[in-house]
Amino acid sequence: MSDFLFWGLKIALFLLAVAMLCAVARLLVGPTAQDRVMALDCLYINGMLMTLVLGIVYASNVYFEAAMLIALFGFVGSTVVAKFLLRGEVIE
Repeated sequence: MSDFLFWGLKIALFLLAVAMLCAVARLLVGPTAQDRVMALDCLYINGMLMTLVLGIVYASNVYFEAAMLIALFGFVGSTVVAKFLLRGEVIE
């Protein structure tokens, strides 16, 4: 791995960690439920991206499969929470 790619991936991991900290702050402080849902969306997207970057660093396919599962469960979870906030129930 070249030095440019190595440092670029390290910087990407650091910035993703900072973005996750900002999302956690919004999750704890957010005045409305919608803010908290958006913070959770941001958390799972940043977690997925961090997993992808780690997959590049370690050159392992397992990380890419884990990122796909994170994306799937995050999307389903966001849809369920949005439906609950909109209608007050999940299963009709």
